[in-house]
Amino acid sequence: MPANCSLCDGRAVLKRPKTGDTLCRECFYYAFEEEVHKTILDANLFTSGESVAIGASGGKDSTVLAYVMKLLNDRYNYGLKLVLLSVDEGITGYRDDSLETVKRNQNQYDLPLKIVSYEELYGWTMDAIVKQIGLKNNCTFCGVFRRQALDRGAMLLKVDKIVTGHNADDVAETVIMNVLRGDIGRLRRCTAITTGTEGALPRCKPFKYTYEKEIVMYAYFKKLDYFSTECIYSPNAYRGFARSFIKRSGKNSTQCNHRYHSFRREPLCQKGSEDASSG
Repeated sequence: MPANCSLCDGRAVLKRPKTGDTLCRECFYYAFEEEVHKTILDANLFTSGESVAIGASGGKDSTVLAYVMKLLNDRYNYGLKLVLLSVDEGITGYRDDSLETVKRNQNQYDLPLKIVSYEELYGWTMDAIVKQIGLKNNCTFCGVFRRQALDRGAMLLKVDKIVTGHNADDVAETVIMNVLRGDIGRLRRCTAITTGTEGALPRCKPFKYTYEKEIVMYAYFKKLDYFSTECIYSPNAYRGFARSFIKRSGKNSTQCNHRYHSFRREPLCQKGSEDASSG
């Protein structure tokens, strides 16, 4: 017998990984969007009149982020000027295809788009780097360059903040990565919803409390246009080991994610201030 929606008694079509509630599509959309809205309000992420760059890769997280940011900005009159900001790392067969998705999103969401590339900023591409160093530590190099490229792109756009699609799973993985590395400095900051406040361009994570499974479900039911192919240089990325560790740590991976995600500053972690939003 089909289950009823926990909120409206209509026919449920899914069970939320985060709460276990059975919901119909419309109630799931509402719950998902309102939780992001609550996160934005509780953390006071934005001020009316600000210009905000949405880090857009064409993947599920950034695509859903762009859609929801546009929707909430209109629904609740945040008063934000939104713009999509993409980085072209120069990875043939991957980034060139994903950027086509971002360009479609630009038209679908009626948002301006700025693309910056490693080649124009640094004079080389990730393909060229891999050709020189081989298939090792590629994500480490790329992560540093990508963060700098986002900052430089945001400065060109003269925005006030950058928002990224980092979700609760990403935060949990970053905690584990920093524990395994013994990186005490980054442990202090890696669960912060906003980083870089001491600099010119703060970075915010509106999806900090949002589970990856629910982002996928939202994109699927909304039929959003996103790119799902994995980067050709990422199969051996260190983050993948952290992800596998979390999945193996408990039968209920969402509860396990919540434990790592709930990590808070301890006396051991009073030094350092580096941002570990990516790895």
